[in-house]
Amino acid sequence: MKTYLRILQYARPFSNVVPVYLLYTLLGIFFSLGNFALMVPMLNLLFDKTGKVQLEAPTQLPDFALTLEYVTGTFNYFFSQVIATQGKMGALLFVCLVLVSSVFFSNVFRYLSLRLASKVRIRVIRNLRRELYYRVIQLQLGYFATERKGDLMSRFTNDVQEVEVSVVNTLQAVVRDPLYIVAYFVVLFYMSVKLTLFSLVLLPISGGMIAVLTKRLRTQAKTSQSTLGYMMSVIDETLGGIRVIKAFNAQEYIKGKFEEQNDQYAVTARRMDNIRDLASPFSEFAGVMVVAGLLYYGGTLILGGTSTLEGASFITYIIMFSQVLTPAKSLSSSFGNIQRGLVAGERVLSIIDTEPAIRDKPAAQVLPSFQHQIELRNLQFSYGDTPVLHDINLVIPKGKTVALVGPSGGGKSTLADLLPRFYDPTGGQILIDGHEVRDCTIHSVRDQMGIVTQESILFNDTIFNNIRFNTEATDEQVIEAAKIANAHEFIVKAPEGYHTYIGDRGSRLSGGQRQRLSIARAILRNPPILILDEATSALDTESEKLVQEALTRLMQNRTSLVIAHRLSTIQHADEIVVLQQGRIVERGTHEELLRRDGGVYQRLNSMQTNGVLPL
Repeated sequence: MKTYLRILQYARPFSNVVPVYLLYTLLGIFFSLGNFALMVPMLNLLFDKTGKVQLEAPTQLPDFALTLEYVTGTFNYFFSQVIATQGKMGALLFVCLVLVSSVFFSNVFRYLSLRLASKVRIRVIRNLRRELYYRVIQLQLGYFATERKGDLMSRFTNDVQEVEVSVVNTLQAVVRDPLYIVAYFVVLFYMSVKLTLFSLVLLPISGGMIAVLTKRLRTQAKTSQSTLGYMMSVIDETLGGIRVIKAFNAQEYIKGKFEEQNDQYAVTARRMDNIRDLASPFSEFAGVMVVAGLLYYGGTLILGGTSTLEGASFITYIIMFSQVLTPAKSLSSSFGNIQRGLVAGERVLSIIDTEPAIRDKPAAQVLPSFQHQIELRNLQFSYGDTPVLHDINLVIPKGKTVALVGPSGGGKSTLADLLPRFYDPTGGQILIDGHEVRDCTIHSVRDQMGIVTQESILFNDTIFNNIRFNTEATDEQVIEAAKIANAHEFIVKAPEGYHTYIGDRGSRLSGGQRQRLSIARAILRNPPILILDEATSALDTESEKLVQEALTRLMQNRTSLVIAHRLSTIQHADEIVVLQQGRIVERGTHEELLRRDGGVYQRLNSMQTNGVLPL
């Protein structure tokens, strides 16, 4: 119930929907009841041979009151007037016209309530998906290292859709059907207290059985949604690694992983459908049993002469009671359908409720423009219980280039990720011009940094939009940035120049071309602090030369932190810092480090220069 109410909160504001919806629903109920109320005078008219109908009709219009007696008395008054002036044939036509009008208005108000329910449904799903997306964007990088991307996609698509189908679409039934049931039972009590009390004894039995079914349905739904999320992960991995799958002839292997999850989901879904589908026929069968019981019990009362109901009224009572079963059946089916949606809703809300580990402090300040230096003071970091960096002390003056080198797993990329606050250190400080970055807003810290990584992250858009990304740059500025990045030449040769679409992740471009677009994007941003994470390590010699030229231009007059495996690309750095097992083991210029016999840097340089062992 808590999850259901939380989902409904996304329909706010309620003030412009709920009152009108309730009004339409109540009017629909009123005219729907009128349809069946007209059956009593119609049946009496058809089977009356003595003129009793006219004799029992009121002789004057009753005084206004919000009671059933007023409604029936008013109708009977006009009905008797029609009989007196038009005869029974005229009265029959009058009843038929009133019945058609009642059905018309009943359906008009039903349609209007459906329109409002649709408005609420769309608002809920829009707001829920928006908050989920906003929360995912806020979460720290470490969250995505532990979560399956396919499972996250499943929550955006299947889970949100399940919430719409199973929860929001049943909202109308949950609100409308109880009102219908209450209204019908008010009339039924008015017609016969004995028969209605008898029916109320029988109805809870079927309700209890349906409750057992819905509980089992919820358990199966949890397994189903989890399996679907894992299957989406397999699909995502397949699409992302299709080249490797084909190269290793691993089609059958990956098919096996998919089939296992697909079969498990199918089995679980079939069980859920079987349980859910059982609720409807069971409730219908139980309803017929109750009606049969009423027929027998009411028939004995009438035949025994102990009932106040006459034949026409008893038939109308049975017909009206049978109409109670329709909303009751719909309500029971809705509770069954809701269970799967509630499980999907819990999966979506679990992400929304995840608080970002990296966030602004309440009194965070805006980081002033970079002027002097970056300082890492006694910096420490751990992934969980695994320490990665130990007591890092480093100063990067403005305009200088500092390179990080060392064996894989030494903590180079982790250190670079700490500067823009992708992660926060577990110990020590990062100071920019004396300002602790954790005391500054995340936006202001990252606004002064440009990042070029080994993997070029591009978007399925045009070349122009990828370079101009999140800036207000003019066409001339974009072209100038491309020229500085050695990208203009290949761009103008593209089919549509700067307006050529590059495909998913830039798949229509070569590795060197993608990297140069990333550099052009960083150039356009014009950041005072630059972070280069192995920006040329995955390129061929020709592409590396072009990219390195672009990087050299980019690094001019900027404070740069460069991570490199190819030592030839950082020989001109102002300082080279060698990291090993999370500690600084050597530091100095390229020439100084080469003169250290037996040093780590000298060994790494020898391996690459002499081709002893590729790094």
